[in-house]
Amino acid sequence: EQSQNQRMSKKIAITFPGQGSQSVGMLADLAAVHPIVLDTFAEGSDAVGLDLWKLSQEGPKEQLNETQNTQPALLCAGMGVMRALGQQLSDQAVVMAGHSLGEYTALVASGVLDLADATRLVAMRGQFMQEAVPAGTGAMAAIIGLDDDKVRAVCEQGAQGQVAAAVNFNSPGQVVVAGDAEAIARVTDLAKTAGARRALVLDVSVPSHCALMRPAAERLAEAMQGISFNPPQIPVLHNVNVSEASDPDAIRQLLVEQLYCPVRWVETVEAIAGRGTEIVLEAGPGKVLTGLIKRIDKSLTALPVFDPASLDTALESINA
Repeated sequence: EQSQNQRMSKKIAITFPGQGSQSVGMLADLAAVHPIVLDTFAEGSDAVGLDLWKLSQEGPKEQLNETQNTQPALLCAGMGVMRALGQQLSDQAVVMAGHSLGEYTALVASGVLDLADATRLVAMRGQFMQEAVPAGTGAMAAIIGLDDDKVRAVCEQGAQGQVAAAVNFNSPGQVVVAGDAEAIARVTDLAKTAGARRALVLDVSVPSHCALMRPAAERLAEAMQGISFNPPQIPVLHNVNVSEASDPDAIRQLLVEQLYCPVRWVETVEAIAGRGTEIVLEAGPGKVLTGLIKRIDKSLTALPVFDPASLDTALESINA
């Protein structure tokens, strides 16, 4: 009995990735062993009237990468992994967080949103985002090797009356900027001049988390009024303020602000570590967050879960 209690005492955090982690064929191996992954996709597909599993397995890549498709597909992917991990994890998780879209997955995992509602909501979120900024007029870029303040300064310098903002603080020395395409082109040039190791324009169709998203946020606020939110069963740290919220209206408001405010990921990981967490799992395809978490806090054991082998490794680490 005692070993059972000791075994259950490890504190775990669960994180969920956002856009950029999708790929054609994602989670195929996991779904072959854990049919609950397919069930999760089926539930989401019914909600949006689109076969998200077929799209995620067969593509075409261009269609999977359209934001109104990527978002529901990644939400189902994260929840599929979460369900494959099983109940034991939910019992041991002390905190959850998601990167941008991943915050919605965390809210489903913590019982705030129903999977079908959330899938519909993020499909609308993607549509609103795409319609707020015509394709090609906005851009995002990753700036590698400059500190946060330097990046903020080159954004200010490069804006020239347009929008350019530091929007994802992903790890020390890795900041993503977003805004009008011309402004972001100026910012990447200025960043290189300022000593950035790399300034890389990202392959995304929407400049997330900057002021250009305010019209989308207003539409999202309206869409959320018709959806029921519950208090979380496990705390979720929100991107906007790195804090947890329990009031459904407060959570709605944080999700509205999230669209045009920065993702404070470095601080989120620091807050996760501050809760005495030993193991941080990344539930979803790929290992983008795992890489960031390792760079932010080396004391955390960060483990991605996306196939049968990584799932076994994660469960072994938790039970060790």
